[in-house]
This record gives sequence, structure tokens and C-alpha cells, in this order.
Amino acid sequence: MRALTHFTIAEARDALASKQCSAEELARAHLSAIDALNPALNAYVHRCDELTLAQAKASDARRAKGEVGLLEGIPVGIKDLFCTKGVGSQAASKILDGFIPPYESTVTSKLFAQGAVMLGKLNMDEFAMGSANITSTYGNCISPWKLADRAEAKLVPGGSSGGSSAAVAARLCMMATGTDTGGSIRQPAAFTGIVGIKPSYGRCSRYGIIAFASSLDQAGPMTRSVRDAAIALTAMSGHDAKDSTSAKIDVPNFEGMLGHSIRGKKIGIPKEYRIEGMNPEILREWQKGEQILKDAGAEIIPVSLPNTAHALATYYIIAPAEASSNLARYDGVRYGLRVVDSGDNLDALYSKTRAAGFGAEVKRRILIGTYVLSAGYYDAYYKKAQAVRALIADDFKRAFEQVDAILTPTAPSDAFVIGEKQDDPVAMYLNDVFTVPTSLAGLPGISIPSGLSARGLPLGLQLIGRMWDEGGILNIASVMEQALAFHHLPQQVAA
Repeated sequence: MRALTHFTIAEARDALASKQCSAEELARAHLSAIDALNPALNAYVHRCDELTLAQAKASDARRAKGEVGLLEGIPVGIKDLFCTKGVGSQAASKILDGFIPPYESTVTSKLFAQGAVMLGKLNMDEFAMGSANITSTYGNCISPWKLADRAEAKLVPGGSSGGSSAAVAARLCMMATGTDTGGSIRQPAAFTGIVGIKPSYGRCSRYGIIAFASSLDQAGPMTRSVRDAAIALTAMSGHDAKDSTSAKIDVPNFEGMLGHSIRGKKIGIPKEYRIEGMNPEILREWQKGEQILKDAGAEIIPVSLPNTAHALATYYIIAPAEASSNLARYDGVRYGLRVVDSGDNLDALYSKTRAAGFGAEVKRRILIGTYVLSAGYYDAYYKKAQAVRALIADDFKRAFEQVDAILTPTAPSDAFVIGEKQDDPVAMYLNDVFTVPTSLAGLPGISIPSGLSARGLPLGLQLIGRMWDEGGILNIASVMEQALAFHHLPQQVAA
């Protein structure tokens, strides 16, 4: 049973095709693994075992008739931000306590249409606001990785897609959905030694994804290999008339774009990403990545992204502003939590429900967002941030006139112990320093594991591509993945 949970998607696809196992056997193996490890990790927050087995049996029946989708019989985990019909979807917030959607998100609909089997819903930071999965109403998600010298310490799995990263790393699913607003797929992927890709904004539909910042939110897959990411992204992508920001652009077979030589490709190294006081281990991995690309025949070219220095400040104006608007819909009237006493008027209902339902980080961002949108401050903050966002996008546009992709670190450190940065929001926000610029520009970015830190924890490298060039960065990432040969297992899996 253990061997079944260690398959990649590509390996499981072959095993299913050759009848080495069935979809039901794969599903049961993963459910057993969840039973064993999830109590320690808190990665899954909603189980749906009956639905899981029903989907697996239906997959086996389709396969018997020769009907095979891209993810036929593959066990997947779904971030709690995606609405799943009949299965709890709370965005890890108390204010959506008990919410069971009557409809399905487009991304999960696409996955199920390609034969995926849902194992359950995964933990996350509340409303995707966080970098450590410590703001969830379900409690902290714990990384399956351990410090070499402090095995008792509990590490963050990154955020906001922490449940997704922990579950994939711990072999509790073969693929998980994530969402990335400022780095919430790529940073947790780096922290847990897996692959995570944020596609171009508009590549995947946002319909049925509980909104954080609508001009930034983008769904993507989290997997254990680049090939798996390519397979999953093909299944998830595509235009959706229900999402006005969904791009009317063909979806290529991303897996078919792998395996090509990168000789002659030009890879940019942005000088602004060499930040003051940079962790020497991160710099070492970056240099290692450069050398791998050189050895593969690529040309390394210095590029400049001068407005990178303003990216974090810009993001933490725009994202909270959009959040304050999006979260105004949670009022205790139509669904979710309602806190009201006899004699309360409507204003009291709103106030009490939101005070009890939203966590501290969500309240902080709502307050920031409401402030920057208020009369007298809109021009000084929000309007100016949008202008700087355009400058950041222009920086990337100029850089991509010279290069085919850009290589950077994914995160400024390895994973940290739960509680270390909890009282310092700015220190927490700095986890996104390398990922936020890509999000502001709407570009695709992928994180791949590159090695272990001195503390025995995963480190990641990020490749950024031109708009709609997910295939290009997936191919470059696959070349790097082969050379890096990262095959380390989390201690809780290897034990």
C-alpha cells in the first residue's frame, strides 16, 4: 500500500493502464495514509471518504470501457478555497462555518471531468492571507519535514497553500490544487520540497474560488515532479465564460512540451533580487541553478527589474484593498456564521458576526484595505500602487525582450518554526519578496526543489516566464529537475 502512495501521477497513470492497480486501490491506499499521518499534520480538514471511493469506482468503470481522462483515477487534494459541491468549503475561516456549496468550482469540475478522485479539502491560511498556514480556523498545518537537530520543533509548511504542500510532500495525495496571490503556491512548494506552478493570470478560471484579491488570485497545481505539474496544469486550464478574467486562449499539451533541449535559451538573472543580507545558502542554490543551466547550453544574461524594490509595498496596498471589497459580502445574513442577540439591529449583526468570524490577520488586511480606499487616501495609496504595478510589469516586459526566462530563488529562507515570526507581520510578509513581483505582473512562475539547507530542510528555485509561456518554463524546469536530482523525503514519510 505504501508503494502506491509513492507513485507520481505519471507512474500511477502507467500502473493503472497496465492494471498493476486499480483506482479504488490507489484511493484506499491514500485514505489509509491520511488516517496514519494527518492527525500529526492537520493537512486535511474535510474528509469525504464515501465520495472518494465512489469516484474511484466510477473511474475504474470508465477505464474498463476505454474512457480515460488525463487524471483518470489519480487521487488529489483540494485546497479549502475551492468550492466543492456538497463538501465543506470554508476558506479556513470561522465566518464560513458550516458552508457547503451547492455548486462546483470550474477548476475542480475540470479535474473531475478528467477522472481525478478527490480525497478531501486541505488546510490553508484564512482566506489565503498568510505565508505559514498559521491563521486557519482549523489550527496550524504542520510540515512533514523536521529540523535535523530539533526533531520536536514543528515547522510551517508555507502558506497560504500549506495543507496542499504538506499533503503532497507527505504522500497524502499525488497532486493538490493551490492558489497563488503573492506566492502562495511557490513559497510552500519551496518549503516542502515539491513543485508548484502559478500560471499566467487568466490561464485557470477563478469561478468558484473564494476570492481574496481578484486581480491577483490564480489557481495552479502542486505536485512532486515537473511532469506531473504539466499534466495537472493541462487538466486545470481553459477559458470559462463564467469568469470575465479567464483568457480565451488555447490550452496546449504541457506534458508534450517537455524533453526539449534548452541549448541557446537565454536565462535572465535579476540583479535586484540579490537583496542585502541575503542568506548565503539561498545564494548558493541560485548559483548552482545558474551553473546547471550553463551546462545545459543556456546563456546567462544579467537583467534589471528596477521597480522590484517597490513590489512588496505595492502588493500590500492592492491586495488588502481588493480583500476589503471582497470580504464585505460576509455579513451573517445569507450563509456561514451568524452572531446576533435579541434586539440587535442590522449594524449590530454585521459588527458582531465579523468580529467573531474573521481572524486577526484578515481583520488587519481589511483595515489596511479600507484605509487605502478611503476618501483622501485613494490617490495617495491605491492609485499610486496601481501605477507602480504597471511599472513592475513594464520591467518584466523589457527583460523578456532579452531573455526567455528568469531564474531567482523562491523564498529568502528555508521553513521556520511555528511561532517564530507570528508576532511580526512585516517579517512574515517578507517571505513573499521573490514571488510578489511575478504575481503583480500576472506572469507564470514555477518553483522546483533544489537542495537541502544546513538544517536539513528543502530550498527552492523559481523560474519566471513570459505571459502564457508555461510550457517554456516547465521545459526548462524539467531540465533543471533532472540535474538537481532532488529525491529527499520528509522524515515523517521516510520513517
